[in-house]
Amino acid sequence: MSVTLVGVALLAVAGSYPMLLAAAALIGVGSSTFHPEASRVARMASGGRFGTAQSTFQVGGNAGSAIGPLVAAAVVLPRGQSAIGWLVLAALAAIAVLWRITGWTLRHAPARLAATARHAAPPLARSALVRALLVIAVLLFAKFAYIATFSNYFTFYLMQRFGLSVQESQLYLFLFLAAVAAGTFIGGPVGDRIGRKAVIWVSFLGVAPFALLLPHASAFWTAVLAIAIGLVMSSAFAALVVYAQEAVPSRVGLVSGVMFGLMFGISGMAAAGLGHLADSHGIVRVYQWCAWLPLLGLATALLPPPDRQRS
Repeated sequence: MSVTLVGVALLAVAGSYPMLLAAAALIGVGSSTFHPEASRVARMASGGRFGTAQSTFQVGGNAGSAIGPLVAAAVVLPRGQSAIGWLVLAALAAIAVLWRITGWTLRHAPARLAATARHAAPPLARSALVRALLVIAVLLFAKFAYIATFSNYFTFYLMQRFGLSVQESQLYLFLFLAAVAAGTFIGGPVGDRIGRKAVIWVSFLGVAPFALLLPHASAFWTAVLAIAIGLVMSSAFAALVVYAQEAVPSRVGLVSGVMFGLMFGISGMAAAGLGHLADSHGIVRVYQWCAWLPLLGLATALLPPPDRQRS
């Protein structure tokens, strides 16, 4: 979080493009370092409700992402780049919270880890584990490559297709990201009740019709479909993380790091690739092509059922 604070402060005063990239990189390093350990601590505090704990942890980040466009529209655009510096206060507050959590973790780790181990499922057999991790990688690619079309390019799509202003398009982006936060929170408890695999099925195949309709919708229905897409598709990530953690219960921190590393890596590479496609073929065409990505959710059929015999 301290590295993130430095990145935010540098972002507020960056006077060149290389400095802007350096600030963004510092924020990325801070965020990526935070997530694996935070995921491990969330599981440790779950009391056996692993999906609920994971989604509650993740919804904080998604809520922050959702508020981002509002901050840009209400604070940064009217007042300029230096207004980003006010976000240093959020990083300071997060450091204070983490200081308290660190103390709790040190005091309760042995007992909590033992309780978590009692609730954990047996590990998957090696062949099933390899298959499960490959399928999860495909699903993460489909999910975050498609979400990258919104988080990085939705404003440009709206401006080009419907002639909206920057501030208007930021409000549409907020609606999508708020739906992502809500879907993330809902997906965890639902997964605890009906199973991780069922949530993954619903998340991918349930969103496919909305994704295919969106490039042909009016501005109003684009907003409605974007909310539906964010709500449904985001419900899968907590289920995917917990599924992977349960596949290798003895290496929760490592598995969490791999999952969040794939999330950040796929999102970053997808953003670059989609930007190239947008420059070459237009942003509307990119949305038409990427609408098929949720159908990769059919790979869920290859995930080993969690209730089968493990060894």
